[in-house]
Amino acid sequence: MHTILFIGLVWPEPQSSAAGTRILQLIRMFRSVGSEVVFASAAAKSPYSHPLSQEGVWEEDIQLNDSRFDAFIRSLKPDMVVFDRFVSEEQYGWRIRQYCPSALTILDTEDLHFLRRARQEAVKRNTALDYYNDITTREIAAILRCDLSLIISKSEMELLLASFRVPAELLYYLPFLEPKIEKSATNKWLPFEKRKDFVFIGNFLHEPNWHTVKVLKAQIWPQIRKQLPQTELHIYGAYASEKVYQLHQPKDSFLIKGRAVDARKTLEAYRVLIAPIPFGAGIKGKFIDAMQAGTPSVTTAVGAESMTIDGHWNGYIENDLDRFAEKTALLYSDRKVWYKAQERGVNILNATSSKEQFETPFLVHINELKAGLETHRRRNFIGQILQNQYHSASKYMSLWIEEKNKNVQ
Repeated sequence: MHTILFIGLVWPEPQSSAAGTRILQLIRMFRSVGSEVVFASAAAKSPYSHPLSQEGVWEEDIQLNDSRFDAFIRSLKPDMVVFDRFVSEEQYGWRIRQYCPSALTILDTEDLHFLRRARQEAVKRNTALDYYNDITTREIAAILRCDLSLIISKSEMELLLASFRVPAELLYYLPFLEPKIEKSATNKWLPFEKRKDFVFIGNFLHEPNWHTVKVLKAQIWPQIRKQLPQTELHIYGAYASEKVYQLHQPKDSFLIKGRAVDARKTLEAYRVLIAPIPFGAGIKGKFIDAMQAGTPSVTTAVGAESMTIDGHWNGYIENDLDRFAEKTALLYSDRKVWYKAQERGVNILNATSSKEQFETPFLVHINELKAGLETHRRRNFIGQILQNQYHSASKYMSLWIEEKNKNVQ
């Protein structure tokens, strides 16, 4: 039995975001093979935080820049440490390496934050894509310092390998770990005739979702309404702010619904998911949920990135906003087109995100990595340099903050 420590940037909220779903899938995977899992975070819990203790996970509240964390990990002696996004590795990585040097360190990137930032800036400023921003150096340095980094998207794997020359042995492609869609599940889906209206869903703390809703309201939905005047567009999402609710317009059939208690159950009632995502990174959880609910979708190339099979999609991929509206109306109206799209969604999810396909090879890989950890680390000499150089600064800044806090108290 292994003891695995997760250090969370936040407490997982699987009903709020795909990041919460991802972390929970990793936790359940390790629990399924008998590992003891401890989840620690300095963030405050919310009413929507998942009750990890009910799944046999030990929950631990920790603090930033606090030596009590050192005592905690010395007592725990984890075999592996999983950092939830690169910021967690920056904050706690040096302490783990100092007090638990034999622990295998794994960075779950969720998605590449520097890529998301680069795309966001390119769209907002209408400039060429530039990967080199303030996040890039920090995130790739964290990847190089860790023994292994989990990459959720094949496109991001290619970017790290080709453009940034990250050694392949430091990366592992691990998509969402979803149950296979069986015939017994598809038989329970509502048919075309019993579904109606359009839907969008997304956490509004995530900038691409807010930008997408603005595009829907201003440019795409008016065109769709001209073709399908009896339909409505329902917008769901956690943490909707006042600026989101200001877009609520019943007279235009543009309705802000707020948080969905269960995303997949909610999506099951709708005929089409529309998501003209302008920028972002990683795999979009909304499309995983839609495929699990049997709901076809229309999105952009960025939205469908790394999820297609030979260019095929669970509906249509369209970047031109005028054609986007036309394709959406066609998918909504044509029964034959709709069922073919739904079938493609089943095939895509089962081929690209089935946990039966990915879990066992990954568990074998980390066991082999753990067994040959000393050799693995010697080969990653750049990572050793970064640990000494960067974390010396990070370490002493943290210790300085800790002493300052003591004086304030």
